[in-house]
Amino acid sequence: MDKRKVGNILGFTSIIPVITSVIVFYTQRGPNADIYFIINIFVALSILGIFLAIFSWLFTKRLILFFIAFIGNIFVLAAAFLLLLAMGISEP
Repeated sequence: MDKRKVGNILGFTSIIPVITSVIVFYTQRGPNADIYFIINIFVALSILGIFLAIFSWLFTKRLILFFIAFIGNIFVLAAAFLLLLAMGISEP
């Protein structure tokens, strides 16, 4: 495989953590949900997606996949941070 094809595969793979985070968000909710486990999932998937987006940009130099994946993963990371902040404020 050449570098461009590997970069395209990494680019599309870097969008998968965003989709997985949205699925986890909608399936793991309710009063019995372990919010810290969900926050850890969001952070791990987001960091993985950011690294994959950067590697895909280094291989292909295509900016559209990089921006979509990078912005989506940054949004998930920001949502995880806000959830962690809300949980810290709400506990006595």
